[in-house]
Amino acid sequence: MISLGLDNPKNVTNVGAVLRAAGCFGVDSVFYTGVRYDKAAKFATDTKNARSNIPLSHIDVLLDAVSVESKIVVIELVEGATSLVNYEHPQHAYYVFGPEDSSLCQTVVDRADDVVFIPTKGCLNLAASVNIVLYDRVAKLNTNKQLASDDNLIRQSRDCRNRLKI
Repeated sequence: MISLGLDNPKNVTNVGAVLRAAGCFGVDSVFYTGVRYDKAAKFATDTKNARSNIPLSHIDVLLDAVSVESKIVVIELVEGATSLVNYEHPQHAYYVFGPEDSSLCQTVVDRADDVVFIPTKGCLNLAASVNIVLYDRVAKLNTNKQLASDDNLIRQSRDCRNRLKI
């Protein structure tokens, strides 16, 4: 099981892009805290309508949504964190992402099984961070058979106007 926890996401555009990534990379559920997303939800940008297949749930406390078998993996710029380059993803994970204009509270970091950072110069936005972590997971674990590299996947995934061939 793979779930995402978003701490008080700043804008609906990023949540829409997170949902799209969740659909592309096989995430089971997405949870969020705070009120900013609810206020802007009518402007959603989930162009693949992933929300119809992946539950998006508002919760009061991010860690209340962690399943028993999942490891809590905080993705945040925290001193002493493990670089994503060297990180080994668990089979079952609850990835927690902090807000873009602040950071996670210390109690969430303290409860984490792992704290991981994406090695960049500067910080990424929420949607970019989620995409990178989920791709890294698929690339390293190679567990998502639907993401096998073949032409059938390309035909299913590309835009209907794309008919390029090599």
